[in-house]
Amino acid sequence: MKNTTFKLSPLAKAFAMATAVALSSQAFAQEETEVKEREVEKIQVTGSLGSLPGQDVESVFGFGKSILETPRSASTISQEQMERFNVSDIDELVAFAPGTFTQSFFGVAGSLDVRGTPGEVYFRGVRRLDNPGNYPTPIGASSSVDIVRGPASPIYGPAKIGGYLNFNPKSAKVGRGQYLDSPTGQFSYTTGSWDRNVLTAEVGGPSKVVGKDLGYYIYAELENSDSFYRNSETDQTVVQAAFDMDLTDNLSIEFGGMYHKYDGNQNAGWNRVTQDLIDNGTYITGDAKPLDADGDGSISHFEYFAASLFTEVTDPLTEDGSSFSEDMALVNVGTAKLGRDQTLIAADDVLENEVTTLYFDMIYYADAWEIKNQFFYESYENLNENAYGFSQFHDAYVIEDKLVFATEYETNSLFAQFQVSPSIRYTDFESGDDFINEYFDRRDLTGPSTALDRRLLATRAGFGYSNYDVGNYLNLGLAAMTDLTWENGLNIVLGVRYDSIDVESTTPGGITLFGGDEDVSAEDTEDGISWNASISYKSELGLIPYITVAEQATIVAGQGANIDVEGIPGGYFDTSELFEYGVKGSFLDDSLYVALSIYEQERTDINAQATVTNNTTLNEGTEFELRWVVNEQLVLTAVYTNIEVTNLTVLDGGGFQFGFFGAEDLVNVDDPSVFFGGTPNGNTAYGNASAIKAGIPENTYGLTATYDFLNGYAASVSVVNADEVASGFSGAVTLPSYTLVNAGLSYQAENWSLNLTVKNLTDERYFRANFPDLFGSQIVLPELPRHWNAKFTYAF
Repeated sequence: MKNTTFKLSPLAKAFAMATAVALSSQAFAQEETEVKEREVEKIQVTGSLGSLPGQDVESVFGFGKSILETPRSASTISQEQMERFNVSDIDELVAFAPGTFTQSFFGVAGSLDVRGTPGEVYFRGVRRLDNPGNYPTPIGASSSVDIVRGPASPIYGPAKIGGYLNFNPKSAKVGRGQYLDSPTGQFSYTTGSWDRNVLTAEVGGPSKVVGKDLGYYIYAELENSDSFYRNSETDQTVVQAAFDMDLTDNLSIEFGGMYHKYDGNQNAGWNRVTQDLIDNGTYITGDAKPLDADGDGSISHFEYFAASLFTEVTDPLTEDGSSFSEDMALVNVGTAKLGRDQTLIAADDVLENEVTTLYFDMIYYADAWEIKNQFFYESYENLNENAYGFSQFHDAYVIEDKLVFATEYETNSLFAQFQVSPSIRYTDFESGDDFINEYFDRRDLTGPSTALDRRLLATRAGFGYSNYDVGNYLNLGLAAMTDLTWENGLNIVLGVRYDSIDVESTTPGGITLFGGDEDVSAEDTEDGISWNASISYKSELGLIPYITVAEQATIVAGQGANIDVEGIPGGYFDTSELFEYGVKGSFLDDSLYVALSIYEQERTDINAQATVTNNTTLNEGTEFELRWVVNEQLVLTAVYTNIEVTNLTVLDGGGFQFGFFGAEDLVNVDDPSVFFGGTPNGNTAYGNASAIKAGIPENTYGLTATYDFLNGYAASVSVVNADEVASGFSGAVTLPSYTLVNAGLSYQAENWSLNLTVKNLTDERYFRANFPDLFGSQIVLPELPRHWNAKFTYAF
């Protein structure tokens, strides 16, 4: 039994006070108004659930076009959909949006993989600090989530070309000058498997300050939950506030922010991976030989160097084990059945992150012009420690100010919109990674982490970092876009951007493992052009075919938004290319939406742990999406993704891909326990002549359905089917295909509701590849078995 307590941070206490003030500052409206509001909400929930793409979406090009009219592959997931299907993290969005299957980044849902490559995360249209796996991105405070496949608008600045998520925080403002009629809000409590405990509270409404209209919305979330995985739990606090105010008839401001404190851990999954382990759960047990010479309970880098644990394998197909040192062999070898909850998490592993996000926008309307100034600030402090030999910290902040001049004019046959935007973005970072002597297989997962596998981490010793970077970079940009729509249905969107990047980075002396006592610094300036061209045609049949071509500048930064000294000059800034064509359509009185896109993109990626696996990829695929509001009771969605990602760096480099070998790579070694105490490495592309990236299913299918019985009850089901995949680049281990089914039943009364959801209803046994380019043959993440969540909500 676990005694659950919720600890209120200062910001959480401030939220409670703000809630009380907000509620007391505005009296409730008359009963008739409340009834009308509830009726409007009921129509929205029992109807489309906000699933149809008819609403304007600013996050793609900034022109307020709907998803239907936007000549790009994009999806919007509404708050109503996320609540009905009880979506708890961004990895579950694969059921609603094509192209979003995500490999495991050590079990942390920081950002989606979009079109087979890591994506970006935006907040109200501004790019956040890099977060591949620093902390799970919270979604509960969002009114909707936009998923855009392909590059961001030139107005938004340099970004990864694969795609991005844009989070729209809950707000009391529903349009220009329009606010909620009266205070509204809700409280919720979520419980579930493994002692899940989540409390939320939110309140929003209208007010006045010095006679001016003000809208506010405040949201808070507290979680204290255990986990299916041993030695894992989550404690987090999220506080978000949004304020909108009309200063004059022509000038308004929007400001607010989010505070997120997360305490949890990363999860590397299973080690000592064999096909028998994947298929049958049969695990090779045994102890690594002791290396802790001074008896302090941890293995230092120098104690590791005293042994021979790192062997370069020239040809894995002929290796017979004779080159392995005795130090690499396990003792007391046997077998056991391994549970999916027994993973590479030690009792003192930590993942701590504290992030603060602030924004302040000013919007001025003058005749045919809209002038918007967006100010954005974000900072985080991150600490990540894993006993098997990896630690890192990040301390970074970013300040961006973007000015957008927008205007439009209309003739008898043409509606034209224009945007011009200068911007400045400054990023400051201090970041350290510690991954040399990272040995996954030394620990026997049938027991706890001990001195046989626990390494002395650089974040605790203050020395021994693999890399340590202190620096900053300044991005000056100028962008222009136009959207031209003719009366005959023809539409052209054009955009161009120029960026100048000034970067400096320093590695302090005496802190890295192989660095000297002197500081090493580098600085550089790069510039580049991004552009976008799209053409579409809205036919009388309701079909809108389109073509988009784009070239996108990309800042290639690490996990902590850092640029290391070795990447300067030239290694931190590159361009990616996209060619996409497709067709969209709206039918049956706009109750049925379909979209089909085919694309080819080439992009540069980065791996913060090893520069040898940074690569350029060619991504080719097909995406299909259907959303159908059959009637006021039944809503259906269906998505399909076909994708192939080719590692061009491997093809152009003579078929070489550095990585670490697992048990199935060395086919002539009958007993892999002879090297589980160390790590053989070499060219893992030996079995992958086509250089196809691992961990990404070629075909993924998603289906959701929800039915409202119009008596308060509603049912929902989602199904995701994914092809089998290779766990690592060599293809030596295959992860089986799977079908994941979630199902739920909810009840909505006048002012309270209950949602019960069973996830992985059929108790499917399935896995996700974990860092497949480098470690895919050594580790794999077993996913959650059948589990349930129940959410009780009281609204007022």
